[in-house]
Amino acid sequence: MINDHLKLSDKGLDLLKAIETVKLYPYDDQTGKKVLAWCEGATIGYGHLITYKEWPEFMRGIEIRQALKVLANDLKQFEQTVRKLITTPLTQQQFDALVILAFNIGGNNFQTSSVVKLINDPQAVTKKYPTLESAWKAWNKSQGQEMDGLNNRRACEWDIYTHGIYKYRDWE
Repeated sequence: MINDHLKLSDKGLDLLKAIETVKLYPYDDQTGKKVLAWCEGATIGYGHLITYKEWPEFMRGIEIRQALKVLANDLKQFEQTVRKLITTPLTQQQFDALVILAFNIGGNNFQTSSVVKLINDPQAVTKKYPTLESAWKAWNKSQGQEMDGLNNRRACEWDIYTHGIYKYRDWE
C-alpha cells in the first residue's frame, strides 16, 4: 500500500482527542446523556462505540488510562482503513484529516464515500458532489438532521487536509 508509512500524527491525535472529548462513563452518542443499560449508540472514552458484548467491561465506567488505550486500539482500524482505501500518495496532514473523518463517520461509510472516490480519482464524476470539498462537507448530518457541530468538524478536517491547520473551530 502506498501510504503504509503513515500513522496519525501527534498533532492529529491531540486534535481528535480535543474534538471527541473524554467521558469516563457510558453515554448516548446522540444525546450525550449518561446511560445505565446498553443501547445502540452507547459510547465511552474518546468516542468508542460500546458493543453489546463489551457492555459488562464498560458499564461502570473507566479510567483515563483505559480510555487512551481504547482510543489507540480504535485508531489502528481507521489508520489501516485509510491506508488500504486511498491509492494515491498522501501527505501527513491529508492522512490525519482522513483518519479523523473515518473515525467519525465509520469505516463502512468512509469506504463507500465519494471522498474516497474523488481522492483516488480527482477526475471522477459523482452524481451528487462536483468537488472533493462538497463530498467531504456533506457528512454533516446525524439522524437526518444537519448539525452545527458536524459542520464545524468537517470544516476543521478540511482545513487540515488542504492547509495543514490543526485548529477546531469550537475551541474559540
